Amino acid sequence: MQNKLPSHIEYVIIGGGIIGLSIAYHLTRLGHRDVLLLERDQLTCGTTWHAAGLVTQLRANENMAKLAQYSAELFRDLEQLTGQPTGFRQSGSITIAATNARIEELRRGSSMGRSFGLDVEMIDAAEAKRRVPLLDVSDVLGAAWIASDGMTNPIDTARAFAAGARQGGANILERTPVNRIMVDKGCLVGVETAEGLVRTEKAVICTGLWSRNVAADLNWTVPLYAAEHFYVVTEAVPGLPADLPTIRDMDAAVYAKPDAGKLLFGFFESRAKPWGMDGVPRNFSFESLPEDFDHIEPYLAAAIERIPILADVGLQLNFNGPESFTPDNRFLLGPAPDIAGLYVATGFNSCGIESSGGAGKVMAEWMSTGMPAGDYWEMDVRRAMPFQRNRRYLYDRTTEAVGNLWNLHWPHKSPKTARNVRVSPLHDRLSRAGANFGEVAGWERVQWFGEPGSQPVTHATFGKDEWFRQSGVEHAAARSDVALFDQTSFAHLLVQGRDALTLLQRLSSNDVDVPIGRIVYTPWLNARGGMESDVTICRTGDEEYLVVTAAVQRIRDLAWLRLNSKEAGHVTIADVSSGYVTLSVMGPRSRELLSRISPADYSDDAFPFATAREIEIGYGLALAFRMTFVGELGWELHIPAEQALGIYDAIVAAGDDLNLRQAGYIALNTLRLEAGYRDWGSDVSDEDTPLESGLGFTVAWDKKSDFIGRAALENQRGQTPRRRVVQFAVPGNAPLMFGTEPVWRDGTLVGYLRSAGFGHTIGCGVGMGYLNAASGVSAQWLKDGEFEVEIGGFRHAAVASLRPFYDAGRTRVKGERLDLDSLVAPELRAWR
Repeated sequence: MQNKLPSHIEYVIIGGGIIGLSIAYHLTRLGHRDVLLLERDQLTCGTTWHAAGLVTQLRANENMAKLAQYSAELFRDLEQLTGQPTGFRQSGSITIAATNARIEELRRGSSMGRSFGLDVEMIDAAEAKRRVPLLDVSDVLGAAWIASDGMTNPIDTARAFAAGARQGGANILERTPVNRIMVDKGCLVGVETAEGLVRTEKAVICTGLWSRNVAADLNWTVPLYAAEHFYVVTEAVPGLPADLPTIRDMDAAVYAKPDAGKLLFGFFESRAKPWGMDGVPRNFSFESLPEDFDHIEPYLAAAIERIPILADVGLQLNFNGPESFTPDNRFLLGPAPDIAGLYVATGFNSCGIESSGGAGKVMAEWMSTGMPAGDYWEMDVRRAMPFQRNRRYLYDRTTEAVGNLWNLHWPHKSPKTARNVRVSPLHDRLSRAGANFGEVAGWERVQWFGEPGSQPVTHATFGKDEWFRQSGVEHAAARSDVALFDQTSFAHLLVQGRDALTLLQRLSSNDVDVPIGRIVYTPWLNARGGMESDVTICRTGDEEYLVVTAAVQRIRDLAWLRLNSKEAGHVTIADVSSGYVTLSVMGPRSRELLSRISPADYSDDAFPFATAREIEIGYGLALAFRMTFVGELGWELHIPAEQALGIYDAIVAAGDDLNLRQAGYIALNTLRLEAGYRDWGSDVSDEDTPLESGLGFTVAWDKKSDFIGRAALENQRGQTPRRRVVQFAVPGNAPLMFGTEPVWRDGTLVGYLRSAGFGHTIGCGVGMGYLNAASGVSAQWLKDGEFEVEIGGFRHAAVASLRPFYDAGRTRVKGERLDLDSLVAPELRAWR
């Protein structure tokens, strides 16, 4: 073995399941020959060997769908490319709906799939029965049919990746466990095995069930946990069609597929069984877990109701094997935040086979170039918060995570388990006021307020129910009077030192060389001009800046700062987020409210927009930013955490006769959509430039210092973008929009909405998304076209604009109190 192990290699892949093998294959396809894959036992011995092998392509968002779409296309050709059969068959899939809510979700999902280039057909119960005669459709309301879906043999497909990787020059060593990943001064330097040390600067952890512990040894959070996962295989079924499609009954949490003349049934039960509390044994290979018929019996009974012939067929195999699940049911891909050269690809939530081709391609490109080829933030491991490697948290969340894959994906839905991990000091006050909380990055954040003492819920529906009415009242308060938002989940990063300005100027497209007390909104760009983040930076001293960013971006932005500070000279970076509570007071009466409890001068002359002042308020002090994300006069108050309760109580008491309304994040979202404010992660990402995003005002072309991404922006400067953010309004009584709805121009699909909501001020649905046009997306191109937005399979006439539909001149932000109707875009007033 010693002579097989190189002393130095360019790429090391740790783990020989289908994901690691796919990465090895795709690295060689990129022309890399210096590739080593190390497997502790035998290839596929962890989870791959017992996977069901479904290949389904309709996922939660575009980029996750693209991984599965690419995989399906690759599987079709993989045998020809490698010489190794895979068993792949494109026999289609059918997903049936037996409830009104499920059929609504399927219709919306089918529209979303079309916007991603996936052919999804909605069919009725009779057509479902015609295509799959063994189904009982007596209670079926409809179904989704995807002809390009299918199934593959997981072991054979993994072997094909291995064969292709070897043909491309990769070295694959079995029975060579990695005992230690070696890091020096924040950089990967090698991996240690029993056979010797391998020096490397790039490695990826693909260790599946073991990944949490492998990363935790490096003080890195890769949050996943194993759960027992069950399926059964029947005896031979007489007359079973050879081309039977995959069947999914998500309401019953059951799927079925043909298996050599038999039927395989699997389950995504509502309360799962986490496994391996003390860690997965290092020698666990090709092993199954004990049967638990009592656990799966209710789901098997539901399967028999859906496919009655099962009642007359015996079971040949009752299988139970572990699979890993993440707290939010999304993959974990990408770089370690604080270890240069180390990556991970794991946490595939029972979707690893169908995503393996796409995930391998993405990771090979990411490792090869240092940045992802597209926007994979939904799957980026840097969204994980440090606390999420806590095993009790993961255990409790995993009981729910398995079922959440197929449970109804209601708008604004949050998990029910492992909650209240991160709470604002105001949490109890907000709860008594009727708050309905959602979870983001572990934070409990108010979605909307019900009546005080009302029973909270964990999601909104697709319809205009109580959540819609209550958040609408909150929205109206911010426009007409004053609203109070708790935004304590903001991350606060303190950048100090004599070279702090140099660092931030290098990162920021805007000019942050401003006087003390000034605030700058700026993107941070990557080399291709995409927005790695967008942040608010307040200069608080000669050599001190406070960077404020969103909760989900905290680890990512910290990593970006630290990565770029290595060559910046004398700079210190501190995460001071836990020291602050942020309260936002927004609306035309915000100045009046704050003046009642604070002696500060809030006039335009004394406190202009984009400035910060330390103010006395209540009995305490706060750093007040005159900023807004809702398009109204307002202030963000960044308050020392220990003073927050008193200041909050003072604000609430002083606002009683000003019609003060406490508000949540649904209202915040609908307000910002009307006003045209972008949300990073939804409307802008690391593949979107400021010029494509309509944020050209954040690029300081004339600032003296250079910034990352400028060269890429120069190539777009002065051009009409072929891809650009456009705002949409859908007048009339259309269903509610939540994002991912396709956009049509003159009958041609030209894009989809990145985010959407209901504009209570403009009186209709509103959203924004990127459109594509070879001639350029200009105001004239918009004017010359007829636009429609597709919602749940039906198209609705829409208005397209490059300008916000509410107060495009930002008069309200400046403190002017013009009539609300006069601020609605003229093209919308014409529809009224």
